Amino acid sequence: MNEPGRVVPGVQWRTSSYSNGTGNCVEVGHGHSASVPLRDTKVADGPAVVVSRAAFAQLIGTFGRS
Repeated sequence: MNEPGRVVPGVQWRTSSYSNGTGNCVEVGHGHSASVPLRDTKVADGPAVVVSRAAFAQLIGTFGRS
């Protein structure tokens, strides 16, 4: 599932602890059972991209290998 431009109300957003404070980060939303919303930290009231948990796990796994 990939839903670009979707606004996700009622989600708790979290920025990575590895963020360097420059605002060039992605926030991950918590509160959805089957999906993971992602958004740009600079556009907190903007849309999110929503992906499946499996796709998110694959994305994180790819970063771990690089």
